[in-house]
Amino acid sequence: MTKQIKLAAHFPGVNNTTVWSDPRSGSQIDFSSFEHLARTAERGKFDFLFLAEGLRLREHAGQILDSDVVGRPNTTTVLAALSAVTTRLGLAGTLSSTFNEPYEVARQVASVDHLSGGRAAWNVVTSPDAFTGQNFRRGGFLKREDRYQRAEEFLATVRELWDSWAPDALVGDKENGVFARPGHFVHSGPRSEAGLPAEGPSAQFDIRGEFTLPRTPQGQPIVIQAGDSDEGREFAAKSADVIFSRHGTLEDGQAFFQDVKGRLAAYGREHSELLIMPAATFVLGDTAADAEERAREIRYQQVRPATAIQFLEQLWSRDLSAYDADGPLPEVDPDPDAEPLTWGRVRHEKDPVATAAKWRAIAEEKKLSIRELVIEMTTRQQFVGTASGIAETIDDYVQSDAADGFVLVPHLTPGGLDEFVDKVVPHLRERGVFRTDYTGTTLREHLGL
Repeated sequence: MTKQIKLAAHFPGVNNTTVWSDPRSGSQIDFSSFEHLARTAERGKFDFLFLAEGLRLREHAGQILDSDVVGRPNTTTVLAALSAVTTRLGLAGTLSSTFNEPYEVARQVASVDHLSGGRAAWNVVTSPDAFTGQNFRRGGFLKREDRYQRAEEFLATVRELWDSWAPDALVGDKENGVFARPGHFVHSGPRSEAGLPAEGPSAQFDIRGEFTLPRTPQGQPIVIQAGDSDEGREFAAKSADVIFSRHGTLEDGQAFFQDVKGRLAAYGREHSELLIMPAATFVLGDTAADAEERAREIRYQQVRPATAIQFLEQLWSRDLSAYDADGPLPEVDPDPDAEPLTWGRVRHEKDPVATAAKWRAIAEEKKLSIRELVIEMTTRQQFVGTASGIAETIDDYVQSDAADGFVLVPHLTPGGLDEFVDKVVPHLRERGVFRTDYTGTTLREHLGL
């Protein structure tokens, strides 16, 4: 059976994707930027708009990374505002389970779901470092196993709150002044020291009360999960509706797809109950050669010489400012015992010395400079080509079970999605794999969940 493709739009925000120097690059804070991208995504009949979260500006060698200077408005505030200027588009936001509490997240996401008529989604993430934790009263950070333990109970608690009102709870007695019967909740979680101050009680969550909102139009908002570790995959298989993946190549995507979907049966779930949507960028051209040249220019705009050196310093934990970004990699090895130079970034490299050796081998084989190597190592899944060619490639990925769809990340804000909607979406529709209009009103209906 031919699969229907799911599409989402990621507001680029704080990352190394946006080309800040392009004259068409606009504000990351003005509401007009969020509105433009949302209206474009809705015009293209996308499933949802996706916002990341920046809880602290990243620093490198004691200075704010220039890609983070713009900051980021509060996620749920932006989504609530967007609910007033869209009618069908799903509205997804990232909220950390490490530095929030279940009651406040349940209330924020349920509020957006009510305001939007059933279009809210919550991307559950764990926050990994003490640097970010310094912004919060509890401070500190959690070990990986404790983060996922907290996240799992956090999500279960939020869902208890969402379900605490009965479906008919708004049927009241107007004559006696009773208009609603709020749901009472009591949650006393497993005993654990994780995530609590030393003087606090030894419990993950121990809360009780009445939730302030009735059941939302979706019953429960959509839950997205972005972890890629084994713990993250298991968490998604057990609890998520959508997993936001970074496995973009066909082979990696198929392996990830099979692995995660293969875990669902243990939790009594079907393959169709969890959607896999990797992040992807795109570059369009009148010909394939034009698109390749344009993609190369964009990557060089994204990875300036100073950016390339900073990226290498993240792994080396050494000052490499004396090196030429257009020259070879340093002969010296990383210092595995040194304090990181970059704070606020999730580190995926477990063994920096081994990783550096791997990078050297790649650089020597392909004769790459530092900057060229960084471009190669940091390029996420890219669809590069003509509009019809990109549509064909996306369809091939989905039909061959490398993904259920994609979260598209344009390199320009806010107009970077326009070209995709105007040129690629019509080809997807011609292939019969993407909707011509919305058939439901809620995000759960759009996603077929």
